[in-house]
Amino acid sequence: MKLALVTDAWHPQVNGVVRTLETVIGILRNWGHEVLVISPDQYRSMPAPSYPEIRLAVTRARNIGKRLEAFGADAVHLATEGPLCLSARRWCRRNNCRFTTAYHTQFPEYLAKRTGLSPRVFWPYIRWFHGGSEAIMVSTDSVSRQLRMEGLHQVHHWSRGVDLENFSPDAPEPSSYARLPRPIQLYVGRVAVEKNIEAFLQTERPGSKVIVGDGPALAALRARYPDAYFAGRKSGRELAGYYAGADVFVFPSRTDTFGLVVIEALACGTPVASYPVTGPIDILTPESGVMDDFLSEAISAALKLDRQDCVSRAHQFEWTSSARQFLNGLVTASSEPKTRISMPFAANLPMAK
Repeated sequence: MKLALVTDAWHPQVNGVVRTLETVIGILRNWGHEVLVISPDQYRSMPAPSYPEIRLAVTRARNIGKRLEAFGADAVHLATEGPLCLSARRWCRRNNCRFTTAYHTQFPEYLAKRTGLSPRVFWPYIRWFHGGSEAIMVSTDSVSRQLRMEGLHQVHHWSRGVDLENFSPDAPEPSSYARLPRPIQLYVGRVAVEKNIEAFLQTERPGSKVIVGDGPALAALRARYPDAYFAGRKSGRELAGYYAGADVFVFPSRTDTFGLVVIEALACGTPVASYPVTGPIDILTPESGVMDDFLSEAISAALKLDRQDCVSRAHQFEWTSSARQFLNGLVTASSEPKTRISMPFAANLPMAK
């Protein structure tokens, strides 16, 4: 099968969307599928307002169409709601090319954080963009319910996975932890306003607050919270050590639809504290995390959880199943009545490493 995947989120960005796409694409290629990635690095681009690390690609719909036609795509998937996917959507609609989309981020809430406007201002665009899709891939039941309430009923479940070989309780903790008072309370992710990190930094729990990641809000938060430890961006086994050595993982975001970092923390045996919002409410069990409208209370309670229960919960998420769900959600790109992409040979092939 030939899949054309268009995305506004791609390297050098480091976030859950990019990691999800990269991992699933690797598995599909290992299964023998051809995947064409159309991403911002292939076009002239400009920095996103208030977030210069993100590049917004500028190109005509027909330019993307030429690449789709030359590739001979069996399926077209638009991963994001940005300008590159908007151009691809325009070409697909003009040429009766069926496509699928994904709802990775609470986009209206994300934009509301950055503009000060109400999230309701942005929902008409979301309904319009995804309304032409044959299937909207979503990671959780709560997001499915939300989209149906907005009139988008063609949802398809596409969960996430975790690399259990890398993220495990035996990952060596960083040497910096030896100098920090316990309990160590950890955040991992982009350091940006929509992640609501200040809600975590303002909690009054004793111990140390550790922030792993980079982003546009880093300098301001460093200056405002000098007692917090900002470790910068980490990856691989080093990142796993930050999870495994922490006493609790704090997920203050209210705009994520899933939160890969949550299951990475669990895989390392670290209990999670969060708000009761989309993502955590679909992932956490009473044994693996605590959700509370008061984040300090969630942190205090999560510290009492059994770490092995956290590991057990993480083992219920794996990337092979995620890739199968994604593949089964695709539809043929032809103008004939929609047909789901089948898996004639992929099911028994090994997972990509």
